Amino acid sequence: MAKIVAITGCPTGVAHTQMAAEALKKTAALLGHDIKVETQGSEGPRNPLSPRDVAEADVVIVASDIHVQMDRFAGKPMVAVPVSDAIRKTRVVIENALLEMGEVKPTPVVVPAAPAPSAHKFLVAVTSCPTGIAHTFMAAEALRKSAVALGHEIKVETQGSVGAKNRLTDEEIERADAAIIAADAFVDPARFAGKRLHQTTTKAAIHNGQKVVQEALALPAPTAQVKQLKEQRSTTRTGPYKHLMTGVSYMLPLVVAGGLLIALAFAIGGLDAGEQEGTLAWALMRIGGGTAFNLYIPVLAAFIAYSIADRPGLTSGLIGGMLAMTLGAGFLGGIAAGFLAGYVTHALSTWIKLPQNLEGLKPVLILPLLSTLIVGLIMIYVIGPPVTAVLNAMTAWLNGMQETSAVVLGMLLGAMMAFDMGGPVNKAAYTFAVGLLASKVYGPMAAVMAAGMTPPLGLALAATLFKNRFNQEERDASKAAAVLGISFVTEGAIPFAAKDPVRVIPCLIAGSAVTGAIALAANVKLMVPHGGVFVLMIPNAVTHLGFYVLAILAGTLVTAGALFLVKRPVAS
Repeated sequence: MAKIVAITGCPTGVAHTQMAAEALKKTAALLGHDIKVETQGSEGPRNPLSPRDVAEADVVIVASDIHVQMDRFAGKPMVAVPVSDAIRKTRVVIENALLEMGEVKPTPVVVPAAPAPSAHKFLVAVTSCPTGIAHTFMAAEALRKSAVALGHEIKVETQGSVGAKNRLTDEEIERADAAIIAADAFVDPARFAGKRLHQTTTKAAIHNGQKVVQEALALPAPTAQVKQLKEQRSTTRTGPYKHLMTGVSYMLPLVVAGGLLIALAFAIGGLDAGEQEGTLAWALMRIGGGTAFNLYIPVLAAFIAYSIADRPGLTSGLIGGMLAMTLGAGFLGGIAAGFLAGYVTHALSTWIKLPQNLEGLKPVLILPLLSTLIVGLIMIYVIGPPVTAVLNAMTAWLNGMQETSAVVLGMLLGAMMAFDMGGPVNKAAYTFAVGLLASKVYGPMAAVMAAGMTPPLGLALAATLFKNRFNQEERDASKAAAVLGISFVTEGAIPFAAKDPVRVIPCLIAGSAVTGAIALAANVKLMVPHGGVFVLMIPNAVTHLGFYVLAILAGTLVTAGALFLVKRPVAS
């Protein structure tokens, strides 16, 4: 029996934090191990681990999407994963932790030939992961230990949520025999031009640090590897979906704040709140609709560009996004501007070569100026007019939908919300609905939020009514699923779907599709992008309130009924 300590954390410290903690506790108990879990979030740590707990632990699991102080775990075997992995892949996470403490022997790795150990070398490295938490620092420590064990010297820069630490100087890079980038997030390799550069993942550095160091030193001379470097960089670049989600993550706070302020304006001043100049309702409408909603498309475009080209992409991304707003191209134009700005800036950064003493001009003068000029002209003359026409046509179609087309769109959006419960398909439907808010198209938002509430609510109802279809653990979890459902946290359905995906997921899709279809067919409109049933307390935030509630109830009943039909009774 192993002794495990764990930390779970997400920015709010609510749903994902607790779900991950419970999943780790239950799975560890089933596997016969002892575990103590500390949860961290916006309210601070709960059930904090004592120094004795840490000292007696055989291994540490960090399942967190926020920064966690790692000093107290120094010298302990450790595994770091996103919160979602602890919820969905709990057993794998625990087994990987046991691997770290040596209970399972890893498969031997064949290491390629490297320079003679006696040849002392100096290396530089950068480690980074998307959240900038545990993996970043674990990879750095593994590379340091591995280089020392091989008789070499290394300096490692960490790039995380708190900024870059232990920064590499130009002099250190210049005298380095090789460079290593061990990252799961974008790290600009431009400053290592002319050096042996080995790009890999944080996982490879953590598990096979010596192999990574040896591979870096075994690379061919830089003059013979230009093509190889380009290929490596293209394969390690993050994909378009990740760039889009980066933009969405920075945009959402603006949309949520602006939407809630608009709803408050309606609650205070009625549907003509924005026309009564000088009143509190008018002021709230100006802050939410006139300012926050005018900013979210430029911010979306800016951070899509930032994800592709790092800081040099921000300028052209912001300006391209603002042009999308002023040209009437809306959120579709903002997405196009963000990708255009990012890839143009990245291409210019690669193509423009300057003497070393002038390199500092590129990020502050040359790249912002040229990329903004190119993006601005393309947006005005090439992208803006057709995208504006498409958005206007789509807006007109959505506003004038007949009953049949509304049902089809509602079914599609609802099914997408339940398909992967917080995954890429779910986020695509949500992003589509949020993007239309700026165009004052509120129907899809109602369908999406209602359909996102249905999966956990349907499961909670089924577990209450049809107890013989669920074991005691699932019946206990149904209470939490109900709370998450009314709060518009679709992820509350994940524990049930993970155990029996073939039967559960189609039932969830059926219920959410019914909910979305009813909401759009009844012309329900929702002015705010989040809040679950709590937005019902804001007057005028939802139109056709009765049909909105009916849509949620109908989808919940369909989900529960389908689960009764397809799930088999469990052994008592």
